[in-house]
Amino acid sequence: QAQVVESGGGLVQPGGSLRLSCTASEDIISIYYWAWYRQAPGKKRELVASITNAGVIYYLDSVKGRFTISRENGKYTMELQMDRLAPDDTAVYSCNVQSPRGGVWGQGTQVTVSS
Repeated sequence: QAQVVESGGGLVQPGGSLRLSCTASEDIISIYYWAWYRQAPGKKRELVASITNAGVIYYLDSVKGRFTISRENGKYTMELQMDRLAPDDTAVYSCNVQSPRGGVWGQGTQVTVSS
């Protein structure tokens, strides 16, 4: 069954770093778009970063210069390096992949930035 699994969340102090990973099952054929979304309590889900197979990258303005999305073509993983984390980055981070058969979401991983 097609699935996406996130890992790497946790509790970190302000200014710290975390690295999130997203792994897609290999039965999801021809993934062309990978993205990280986040949703904080009481707020709408927002697109944090995305990357296409062509290497086109998008970042939410508030994370530019702090977060880096990366992946290797041909591999079923994608990562989000998050540096200089701030309390406003606290949210559930979810991975979404898009293929010709549609989109698949992961369950999400909690990121908490607190002293």
